[in-house]
Amino acid sequence: MAEPSIYDEIELEDLTYHPSTTLYTYPCPCGDQFEITLQDLRDGEEIAVCPSCSLMIRVIFDASDLPAEEPLEEENTGLAVEVAA
Repeated sequence: MAEPSIYDEIELEDLTYHPSTTLYTYPCPCGDQFEITLQDLRDGEEIAVCPSCSLMIRVIFDASDLPAEEPLEEENTGLAVEVAA
């Protein structure tokens, strides 16, 4: 299988991390954003794609550069939830 055509190589620290979506983004020349998820990076993926065009970038990083994994929250917190009728 051929190596994908990479537009550029970008350091992880140059991408913007969005904690609420666990998404890293970087501006694409087309006006949209390259995107890659934190989970993709943890899984060893290093190619971020632009959803609007065919460009891709390679993200340069060490696994130690990634944010620490959040512990899973307890499913039952013991708090009552009021339900509207």
